[in-house]
Amino acid sequence: MKKIPLTARAYKKTNIFNEKTVPKALLEEHSTKANVWGKIVVLEGRLIYSIPSKNEELELTASNVGIVEPEVKHLVKPVGKVKFYVEFYK
Repeated sequence: MKKIPLTARAYKKTNIFNEKTVPKALLEEHSTKANVWGKIVVLEGRLIYSIPSKNEELELTASNVGIVEPEVKHLVKPVGKVKFYVEFYK
Protein backbone atom coordinates (compact mmCIF):
# COMPACT_ATOMS: atom_id res chain seq x y z
CA MET A 1 0.00 0.00 0.00
CA LYS A 2 1.17 3.51 -0.76
CA LYS A 3 2.19 5.92 1.97
CA ILE A 4 1.01 9.47 2.44
CA PRO A 5 3.88 11.80 1.44
CA LEU A 6 5.79 13.23 4.39
CA THR A 7 5.11 16.74 3.06
CA ALA A 8 1.31 16.24 3.14
CA ARG A 9 -0.58 17.68 6.11
CA ALA A 10 -3.94 16.66 7.59
CA TYR A 11 -6.60 19.27 6.94
CA LYS A 12 -9.97 17.60 7.49
CA LYS A 13 -11.52 14.60 9.23
CA THR A 14 -14.96 13.04 8.87
CA ASN A 15 -17.27 12.19 11.71
CA ILE A 16 -17.02 8.68 13.10
CA PHE A 17 -19.20 6.33 11.06
CA ASN A 18 -20.55 2.91 11.92
CA GLU A 19 -22.14 0.16 9.83
CA LYS A 20 -25.50 2.00 9.99
CA THR A 21 -24.32 5.58 9.46
CA VAL A 22 -21.69 5.11 6.73
CA PRO A 23 -22.69 7.43 3.86
CA LYS A 24 -23.95 5.63 0.76
CA ALA A 25 -21.33 7.46 -1.33
CA LEU A 26 -18.53 5.63 0.52
CA LEU A 27 -20.12 2.27 -0.29
CA GLU A 28 -19.92 3.04 -4.02
CA GLU A 29 -16.88 3.80 -6.19
CA HIS A 30 -15.62 7.32 -5.57
CA SER A 31 -12.30 9.15 -5.44
CA THR A 32 -10.55 12.06 -3.83
CA LYS A 33 -9.49 15.10 -5.82
CA ALA A 34 -6.04 15.70 -7.28
CA ASN A 35 -3.33 15.92 -4.59
CA VAL A 36 -5.72 14.79 -1.83
CA TRP A 37 -4.81 11.65 0.12
CA GLY A 38 -7.04 9.85 2.58
CA LYS A 39 -6.36 7.70 5.61
CA ILE A 40 -9.14 5.31 6.64
CA VAL A 41 -8.87 4.67 10.36
CA VAL A 42 -10.87 1.81 11.90
CA LEU A 43 -11.51 2.25 15.61
CA GLU A 44 -13.47 -0.97 16.15
CA GLY A 45 -14.35 -3.94 13.97
CA ARG A 46 -13.42 -4.58 10.35
CA LEU A 47 -13.88 -2.76 7.04
CA ILE A 48 -13.15 -3.98 3.53
CA TYR A 49 -11.35 -1.38 1.38
CA SER A 50 -11.57 -2.15 -2.35
CA ILE A 51 -9.69 -0.60 -5.26
CA PRO A 52 -11.38 -2.19 -8.30
CA SER A 53 -8.99 -0.77 -10.92
CA LYS A 54 -6.06 -2.45 -9.16
CA ASN A 55 -8.01 -5.60 -8.32
CA GLU A 56 -7.16 -5.00 -4.64
CA GLU A 57 -9.23 -5.75 -1.58
CA LEU A 58 -7.81 -5.11 1.88
CA GLU A 59 -9.22 -5.79 5.32
CA LEU A 60 -8.81 -2.77 7.57
CA THR A 61 -8.75 -3.05 11.36
CA ALA A 62 -7.59 -0.90 14.26
CA SER A 63 -4.03 -2.02 13.53
CA ASN A 64 -4.23 -1.75 9.72
CA VAL A 65 -5.18 1.64 8.20
CA GLY A 66 -6.11 2.16 4.56
CA ILE A 67 -4.37 4.77 2.42
CA VAL A 68 -6.39 6.39 -0.36
CA GLU A 69 -4.35 7.70 -3.27
CA PRO A 70 -5.45 10.89 -5.05
CA GLU A 71 -8.00 10.33 -7.83
CA VAL A 72 -8.01 6.52 -7.44
CA LYS A 73 -11.54 5.09 -7.35
CA HIS A 74 -12.28 2.98 -4.29
CA LEU A 75 -15.07 1.93 -1.96
CA VAL A 76 -15.55 0.45 1.51
CA LYS A 77 -17.77 -2.27 2.92
CA PRO A 78 -18.42 -2.79 6.62
CA VAL A 79 -17.98 -6.32 7.97
CA GLY A 80 -20.42 -6.52 10.87
CA LYS A 81 -20.17 -3.84 13.53
CA VAL A 82 -17.53 -1.21 12.79
CA LYS A 83 -16.50 2.33 13.76
CA PHE A 84 -14.22 4.34 11.48
CA TYR A 85 -13.37 7.76 10.14
CA VAL A 86 -11.43 9.20 7.20
CA GLU A 87 -8.72 11.84 7.55
CA PHE A 88 -7.71 13.89 4.51
CA TYR A 89 -4.24 15.18 3.65
CA LYS A 90 -2.79 17.53 1.02
